[in-house]
Amino acid sequence: MQINPVYVESSVVLAVVLCVHMALWNQHSWCSIALFIQAFYVQHKWDRLLRSGAAVFQFRPAANSGIVPASMVMPLLGLALREKCSASGNVYFERFSMVITITGMMLALFLSLIALGITRPVPTNTCVIAGLSGTAILYTTKQTLTVSEVIEVLEVLLIFVYLSLIVLYLLPRCFTPGEALLIVGGISLIVNQLIKRSLNLAEVKGDPVNYFLPVVVVGSLLLGVFFALLFCFMESETWVSSLFFHMMTAVLGLGILMPWLSLFIGRHPLMWLLDFLTLNDRRLCLLGYWVFLSVVATCVVLHQNYQRQSGSKKHQASTVVRKYFHLIVVATYIPGLIYDRQLLHVASVGCLAVFLFLEYVRYFRIRPVGQLLRQVLTLFLDERDSGPLILTHIYLLLGMSLPIWLFPGPCAPKGVLPGAGGLVPYAGVLAVGVGDTVASVFGSTMGEIRWPGTKKTMEGTATSVFAQIIAVAMFLIFDGSINLNSTYSWIVGSVTLVAMLEAYTSQIDNLLLPLYLFILLLL
Repeated sequence: MQINPVYVESSVVLAVVLCVHMALWNQHSWCSIALFIQAFYVQHKWDRLLRSGAAVFQFRPAANSGIVPASMVMPLLGLALREKCSASGNVYFERFSMVITITGMMLALFLSLIALGITRPVPTNTCVIAGLSGTAILYTTKQTLTVSEVIEVLEVLLIFVYLSLIVLYLLPRCFTPGEALLIVGGISLIVNQLIKRSLNLAEVKGDPVNYFLPVVVVGSLLLGVFFALLFCFMESETWVSSLFFHMMTAVLGLGILMPWLSLFIGRHPLMWLLDFLTLNDRRLCLLGYWVFLSVVATCVVLHQNYQRQSGSKKHQASTVVRKYFHLIVVATYIPGLIYDRQLLHVASVGCLAVFLFLEYVRYFRIRPVGQLLRQVLTLFLDERDSGPLILTHIYLLLGMSLPIWLFPGPCAPKGVLPGAGGLVPYAGVLAVGVGDTVASVFGSTMGEIRWPGTKKTMEGTATSVFAQIIAVAMFLIFDGSINLNSTYSWIVGSVTLVAMLEAYTSQIDNLLLPLYLFILLLL
């Protein structure tokens, strides 16, 4: 009997939901379960719309809607962060975690209502379930959030609506509905928080490192939307347009983002960054090592393109070749995680800014290197890059960096981190750098027994779990800040669940897997 992969994917997500609520149970738990049930019903309506071509926007083909796994990420993340902050007594971040939970539920509910609104005939049973879950979420919101926090949730929802219309219109076939929920929802939350802090500079506090990511995200968003709309009315490949692009980028960076960032950190960002990077010899050594790895990655890209131009019949890089970059990224992140996480945080944000800028240059064909980037990067395209943007390398960076960016530093105890929480910053390295890489390489080269309904192999999944367990043992040896406290069974179970999700999901695994492993390890 043929097994529908969507059912297995939903079962794995349900297992994660139950694991979270076994570890912590509060008034939001019933809402999360109700949200899962209605997302499960609505996903089939979205899948039907995608197959029939009746969806309003053009979503990424050859993938299901992904409503179930995407809808549960933000609510579960907020619940896990709230438990960690409550245990440490940090009231501010505990309240903010509740806002994240309710915001994730409201965004998922809104996306589900869109699907129900355009489905014909109107699915009665699904509408009833969506109504019940929506009532539970609204009631819990009224009971747990203050008026100002409710307004904050509504602000994020409003930003999400407008960004969704802009992004899905300008970038057709780049995302599934679930991926759009995760990406646009996350950007909406960041934009709202940056605006809120900009209007309340007297309350700005915390590590200056934490303000780089919001400013980079908002700056990149403004740059992309402005030029996407501008180049609808003018040619982008001329030297005049290219010169205007570079001038406006410099104006945005030096004239808007730099002064904006200086308001948060209290001094000129470039001076602060120079002092930060040259704080000690270890940081200089790490920077030199990362520059060397960047040169190696560039050489791999150039070598593969040289092989293609020299007459090779293979016009696309193989799975094994693409996983070279996973290994390079693992070699980049592990020393940073062990020796200097703040430097890794800043470096990864800077790398994200560079990747987004180069993707704009490639997409708009900005001279002098826009066309060259198009020729070089087409070799590494796969079925997920079916839209106008090439996002695979950006997803890889996000998957490795999100656990570092999301790690609740103010809520973490000083010294050795107890239990599985010590592995939280390593979630991206484990799920993407080790697990996904080993599963793809071994599955494509030696795998024979396939999971029912998928192209993934049982040998690849089993090897992935085994490799992640070995990686955990290596982290224990080299990182003295980790103390598992006999939580081995929870770690093995978490790694296994995420490996099963990798085998059955059709969403971007580089983005989804680290988030789920992050949530499980945070408990």
